[in-house]
Amino acid sequence: MKLALGPHQYYWPRQAMMDFYADVADSPVDIVYVGESVCSRRHEMRLEDWFDVAHVLAEAGKEVVFSSLVLIESESDLKVLRKLVGQPDFRVEANDMAAVQALVRAGHKHWIAGPTLNVFNPATMDVFAEQGATRWAVPPEMAREAMDGLLAGCAVRPEVEVTAYGRLPLAYSARCFTARHFNLQKDTCEFRCLQHAEGMPLKTREGEAFLTLNGIQTQSAKVYNLLGDLPALQASGVDVLRVLPQSEHMTELLALFRRAIDGEIAPAEAFAQSQPLMPEAPCNGFWHGKPGLEQYVAAA
Repeated sequence: MKLALGPHQYYWPRQAMMDFYADVADSPVDIVYVGESVCSRRHEMRLEDWFDVAHVLAEAGKEVVFSSLVLIESESDLKVLRKLVGQPDFRVEANDMAAVQALVRAGHKHWIAGPTLNVFNPATMDVFAEQGATRWAVPPEMAREAMDGLLAGCAVRPEVEVTAYGRLPLAYSARCFTARHFNLQKDTCEFRCLQHAEGMPLKTREGEAFLTLNGIQTQSAKVYNLLGDLPALQASGVDVLRVLPQSEHMTELLALFRRAIDGEIAPAEAFAQSQPLMPEAPCNGFWHGKPGLEQYVAAA
């Protein structure tokens, strides 16, 4: 089973981002997704910077994948997409149907169907496979039972990647919620996301953590953690575990996942050791077909 670091979801200063990926290059991760996938207004990291990061990671022995934007809204977004599709060195994760169309037109036969393509039945997966998708990143809200059923119905089983850690991306909107919070328009947002390294927490009236606002993206407040469910992931034949970036303890978490995957530590113990490294309480409800914010005892 391979370990992947998913695309960065937050807006950090350029140097902080470069330092982050320098640490990732020395981590035990197998696959690293790079590029801006959330908001095209985030320009601290230029496309050239992302390519520099990609080459450093590749030289460190990592498989590097460029993630496309989830919402493509302008000609400038399409221009960046064409550059990603046109480069010959790295695979591309399609997170929007425009990206799928561009990859198909360019004749790519080895791309990744991202989690926001909303693949929820085998017929859809078969269409993408015929068009060149060889890896499927499962939508994070999909339960194990539904995933197993979908894969059983596929003509050709793709490589399967499951999000196993991080604040889950639940929804995207053309409207920027961070800008709205500050009574700003999206196009004049003053880049307020830079002030919130892991998004803005949203609580209920009772003060309980509910959601996280991250620009146009709405995330879970709790942190999805399937370390304790590793036996079930292995039993389902999952090929890749995706860990989503966070601002602290990233290399420690990746090392802990690697040890658990390699059988050096029991999944239950790995889950226990991960909790002090998490910015919020854990949850795993979606994997069990239950409300996503709940935490259920792992079962193989």
